[in-house]
Amino acid sequence: MLVPDRSLVSVNTRFPVDAYPMVPDLSRSPAVVLVVEDEMMLRMRAVDMVEDAGYTPVEALDTDEAVAILESSSDIALICTDIQLPGSMDGLSLAHTVHKRWPAIKIILVSGQLNPSSIDLPPCSRFFGKPLQAWQVIAQMRSMIGHA
Repeated sequence: MLVPDRSLVSVNTRFPVDAYPMVPDLSRSPAVVLVVEDEMMLRMRAVDMVEDAGYTPVEALDTDEAVAILESSSDIALICTDIQLPGSMDGLSLAHTVHKRWPAIKIILVSGQLNPSSIDLPPCSRFFGKPLQAWQVIAQMRSMIGHA
């Protein structure tokens, strides 16, 4: 959505709205969700869920790539990560790292083989077993970061 940029015109000047240059309204940009999944088909499904929820997906194949993305981006609102992943740590360790280094980022963990106890999860994170139910994951994303 484009909105008038009034910062480029003197405050004392009166112009009609259409006289202002138009710029993207970044306050209404969709939230960015980092999907960390090494299996291509599962990653594609998770990306579809993110898009269906109205958010912008960013993909990582392993925990090291995820950390690199987080270190270079300031717009990640939520991370959705598998627990069993390649890289220097697993998805649960990644979740704890995210909670410590980027506490504002919300966390969803998923696994088809492991079922961690709530005490093992970072505070305020959520766990889903695979196969994922899209409506549950989308509802959880929306409750954690709001509607797109």
